[in-house]
Amino acid sequence: MQAVAAHGHEPRAVVWPQDPQFATASAGKIAMWIFLVSDAFAFFGLLLAYGILRGETTAWHHPGEPDLSVVLGALLTAVLIASSVSMIFAYDAALRGDRRQTSIFLGLTASLGIAFLIGQYAEYFGILHPGLSKEGLVFGRSAYASTFYVITSFHALHVFTGVVYISITLLRNALGRATAGQIELLGLFWHFVDLIWIFVFTLLYLIPVG
Repeated sequence: MQAVAAHGHEPRAVVWPQDPQFATASAGKIAMWIFLVSDAFAFFGLLLAYGILRGETTAWHHPGEPDLSVVLGALLTAVLIASSVSMIFAYDAALRGDRRQTSIFLGLTASLGIAFLIGQYAEYFGILHPGLSKEGLVFGRSAYASTFYVITSFHALHVFTGVVYISITLLRNALGRATAGQIELLGLFWHFVDLIWIFVFTLLYLIPVG
């Protein structure tokens, strides 16, 4: 719940009463944490399936299938880490009531998210060079290919959702309708998406295919 100040349309955050279990956390923050925990289980299930298939499948990596580019994976990781930093600056600016700085850093975060998605597209289909799909990593041909595409595309869906979420919040902030609390919730989601990618990068890119 948000209250609107008597003068103008500047929103102000409601001070939530102390709760024995949730302290002063708002209903929105509690709901976001519940969603993130449930979403973490979804990713955990995919990564667990990846580990089981990799350990049990005899034909994990078919001859001719390309290895993943650690360099590109590291670059995508750096982009997401940078976006987490810009999100922190956006929340800090919101706490200070600086709408202009908040918009700048939200815009930067969204731009980095888009850059990540472009990099993911280039990895799949190629832009300046042939993508994995053209080099022989075809979905359904092996467990290696299928798990890679399922896990990374599921994560990319979260990044896309985050970019849309950021864009809506950016518009609301420009109109003076976004509070620091709402941007904090956005930050929780975005940091979660970035953290999950670190696990994906470690398991899929850094561990040799063999």
